[in-house]
Amino acid sequence: MTVSLPDGLVAVVKRDCPTCRLVAPVLADLRSRSLPLTIYSQDDPTFPDGLEPVDDTALDVSFALDVDTVPTLLRVEDGHETARLVGWSREQWAPFTGVAELGAGLPPHRPGCGSRTHDPDLAAARAAAADGARLASRRVELGPSEDDAEAMFERGWTDGLPVVPPTPERVARLLAGTTRDPDEIVAVVPPDLVPCTVEKVAVNAVMAGCRPDYLPVVLAAVEAACTDEFNIHGLLATTWFSGPLVIVNGPLARAIGMNDGINALGQGNRANATIGRALQLVVRNVGGGRPGGVDRATLGQPGKYTFCFAEREHDSPWEPLHVTRGLPASSSAVTLFAAEGPRGIIDQLSRDAESLANTFAACLRATTHPKLALAFDAVLVVSPEHGRVFREAGWSKAQLLEELDARLQLPGAELVRGAGGIAEGLPDAVQDLTLPKFRDGGLLIVHAGGGAGLFSAIIGGWASGAGGSAPVTKEIGS
Repeated sequence: MTVSLPDGLVAVVKRDCPTCRLVAPVLADLRSRSLPLTIYSQDDPTFPDGLEPVDDTALDVSFALDVDTVPTLLRVEDGHETARLVGWSREQWAPFTGVAELGAGLPPHRPGCGSRTHDPDLAAARAAAADGARLASRRVELGPSEDDAEAMFERGWTDGLPVVPPTPERVARLLAGTTRDPDEIVAVVPPDLVPCTVEKVAVNAVMAGCRPDYLPVVLAAVEAACTDEFNIHGLLATTWFSGPLVIVNGPLARAIGMNDGINALGQGNRANATIGRALQLVVRNVGGGRPGGVDRATLGQPGKYTFCFAEREHDSPWEPLHVTRGLPASSSAVTLFAAEGPRGIIDQLSRDAESLANTFAACLRATTHPKLALAFDAVLVVSPEHGRVFREAGWSKAQLLEELDARLQLPGAELVRGAGGIAEGLPDAVQDLTLPKFRDGGLLIVHAGGGAGLFSAIIGGWASGAGGSAPVTKEIGS
């Protein structure tokens, strides 16, 4: 935006600046000498009192002039700035204005204050207002008597909980969290196979309650969920309990304040709660995946509202999940897993790695059913107190996986239908075989949770293999 400036002296001030209040008598002195002086006030259109300032509380002039500090004093000739001073300095202001002995009685120098144009909220709101007019999404006008929250419930846009109205300003503000073009196609979202733009993801992220700096994580999660390997369509259509779990690794998880400690799998952290929820809303509102429609879960589980946490990396006994899965430690990433709800493991007595591994293996065998092998993946969430047992024993993550695999080689005679008086099981063809509980790569290990409590958790998966889902790890971009 350009502005037309009057010739002469131009001052930009705000009442909330001590230096601006200090120089108010100086500005009054200049005005009394009939010098051409125009004053723009950033925060109070009456300041300085009695000097008829120009209202710049909308900051149009300040942004156009790229004001960093107030007071700023300009010299303008033929409508163009020719010189500039910031702060107060008698030694500089006197020759600049041509008035000797200016500001007698004032301190010789005082630094200025930050311009309101650098207030992060105001700058973001201004950018959002400008960008809001360029959004491509269809706008729904609500009637004057409609309540926003109730209107969104009635239109089927929610997951059963209230959502934040995605106003153009909010969506544009959220888009400031990424450098990607709002029109860029992020993914084709099942089940309706609808192309989903960055803007559409931002709309649903607003509704979920996300902050702008969460948007890159949500974008990566949407991309990972819509891959053939993850198979979000199949995950929706299954009658099993599962839904997408988002595990976040790397510096970005810490930067946006994600919870990897106490209650990491629970409520109370905005980033954890809203990132997972945003993914679910994209699948619902863009892809059409709604309960009772394509979503056919017999029972479902609370994690289908949102299921997202960060790995506790800073004191982990092992490399983080994204490194195990082939990405650099310096990168940030999401791993998508088709998850049922977590189930607890308690072992408060094991003080050696072998005993604790036996506990983990015994509990892991029961994932989905003790007699089913190779059909389901799982995530083992190891808490810090249990992790310390393996650290002290010198067990790497690879060694723990090997030890668990050895303990989870299951005799086919125990797995066949009818064995143990249980009709469920595998065909008789496996009677003489030994089968691993999990396929190669089907058991993921992460470190998370509070520092007290000898408890860990198993998060069971959905069907693995070509007809099911595989974990997908996606690096987070900007």
